[in-house]
Amino acid sequence: MSRIEQAFARLGKSGEKGLVVYLTAGDPNRRGSLAYLCGAAEGGADILEVGIPFSDPMADGPTIQAAFRRSLAGGMTTGRALSLVSSFRKKHETPVVIFGYYNPFLQYGIRDFCRDARSAGADGILVVDLPPEEGGEMAPEAKRSGLDWIPLVSPTSGGDRVRRAAAVGSGFLYLISVTGITGARKALPPRLPEWTREVKAQSRLPVAVGFGISHPAMAKEAATHADAAVVGSACVRMVERYGTSRQGPVALRRFVQSLKKAMR
Repeated sequence: MSRIEQAFARLGKSGEKGLVVYLTAGDPNRRGSLAYLCGAAEGGADILEVGIPFSDPMADGPTIQAAFRRSLAGGMTTGRALSLVSSFRKKHETPVVIFGYYNPFLQYGIRDFCRDARSAGADGILVVDLPPEEGGEMAPEAKRSGLDWIPLVSPTSGGDRVRRAAAVGSGFLYLISVTGITGARKALPPRLPEWTREVKAQSRLPVAVGFGISHPAMAKEAATHADAAVVGSACVRMVERYGTSRQGPVALRRFVQSLKKAMR
């Protein structure tokens, strides 16, 4: 059983909903990035998503795009991001999902990347621009390396597509709450509960809802019918606000604590 599966098993036994926190590797710099990851883990994040910066992040909104630019300007690479995960793993057992776009992984080499990600201590991988129909090379390689393959589905995914994604995936199923890009929003779509129930009925995997969750009440609402909520841009904004200040990881830890408290 992977760390991700163990996390959801533990949450299920306790009756809690999971919190997945996204941060960009190398933002605001390598040392600061490690401190923020540790802050999120210490705040109670059940799973961390570590974003690999990419120059053309078509699924991401302005907040994460800006984080990618800062990270790339600071010299972050795919290999250095894996080194960051390795440094984090020496401090915490929180499950880590590598979140990114296919191009950097292809350039690195699919087999080498999956092997090195697992060696670094990663537990899963989510490729945001690789639909289930196109994952025939990378998904099996990830599984051979011992990584969970996290599929994405959206409100426009029909039942057949959801079942196909769940069949090839492991760890959890990521339900995008909107048909758009990432970014903190003021409210969740009114039909999200209905979409979530429909996806859960078609999936053998736990379902995590993400995109747009910006504060504790929204995290609680998103997880009401799901197994977990994913909070990304709101956390990245804190990195943007505090930068390399020592107060930044502390502020993030407190924010994560507030999210977990609301979800209990």
